[in-house]
Amino acid sequence: VIHGRRFGRILVPAMTFQNCSQSPHPCINATQPHSFEQRWRHQVRGYRTSPAWHTYYLTPPQVNSILKANEYSFKVPEFDGKNLSSVMGFDSNQLPANVPIEDRRSAATCLQTRGMLYGVFDGHAGCACAQALSERLFYYIAVTLLPHEKLMDLENAVESGRPIHPILQWHKHPNDYFSKEASRLYFSSLRTYWQELLDLSVPGEQLGVAEALVSAFKRLDSDISLEAQVGDPNAFLHYWVLRVAFSGATACVAHIDGNELHVANTGDGRAVLGVQEHDGSFSALTLTNDHNA
Repeated sequence: VIHGRRFGRILVPAMTFQNCSQSPHPCINATQPHSFEQRWRHQVRGYRTSPAWHTYYLTPPQVNSILKANEYSFKVPEFDGKNLSSVMGFDSNQLPANVPIEDRRSAATCLQTRGMLYGVFDGHAGCACAQALSERLFYYIAVTLLPHEKLMDLENAVESGRPIHPILQWHKHPNDYFSKEASRLYFSSLRTYWQELLDLSVPGEQLGVAEALVSAFKRLDSDISLEAQVGDPNAFLHYWVLRVAFSGATACVAHIDGNELHVANTGDGRAVLGVQEHDGSFSALTLTNDHNA
C-alpha cells in the first residue's frame, strides 16, 4: 500500500473521494459523502498528499512500468563479426524525483574519431540548463577533437552552402528531445568556436582528449553566459537563454575510445567504475571528485 505522497522519491497518484451533490459548484465546500456509492461516483483523481485511508494499490507490473518508462538500451553494431568499438553496448534509465524531471542524459558516437560519449546532467532550479548541456556539450567536445583539416572542411561546407557531414550519431530515448527553436543560435555559437579553433590550430596537430574536454566545458560555459548577456530579438529565445544561464546544472561526461577512458565533471555528478575482481566479485571505483561550493 502506497499513499499519495513522495515515497522512495516517486510521486504516486492518490484516489480521493468527495461529495459534490450539496455544492452549487463541483467540489466546492464538499463534505464527506453519506454512502460508498456516492463516494465512488464522485471520485477525483490527482497527485496530492492524502490521509492514510486514501490509498492506491500498485501491482508489480505497475511498479515495473514506472521504473521502465525511461529505460533505454543500445547495442553497438558489429561489422564483419567485429566490434569496431571497445563498447559492446550500454543501458540508461531515469526515475523522476521532480515533475517535470530536471535531469537529462546523452549518449553519442563521435563519427570522426569513433569514440563514444556519455553524459549525465543534473539541473538546478529547473531543467533549462541541463537540457542545453545535453544538446550542446557533445558537439563542443567533438569539434575540439577534430584535426585542423576536418575543421576546415566544416567551415568550407558552411561557407559554400553545402550540407556538412554529421560529427555525432546520437543514441536517444524516444522521450529525449532537442530544442528546435534554439538550434540556429546553438549552431551559430558552435561555428564561432570552431572558427577560433581554426585560427589557433596548426595543420597536423590535434588536442588530446583530456585537453579537449576541458576546453569544451569552459567554452560552452562561456557561450551560455554570453548568450544571456547579449539576449535575442526573438522573445522566446531571449527568455530561454536567460533561463539556461540562471538555472544551472552539473555535468559528468565520459569519453571512451579503444582502451582509453576519460571522465570530466563539474559539480557533484559522479562517475563510478565497476571493477571485476579475480574472484568474480565486483567493486565500485569512484572516478571523479565532487566540486562543491
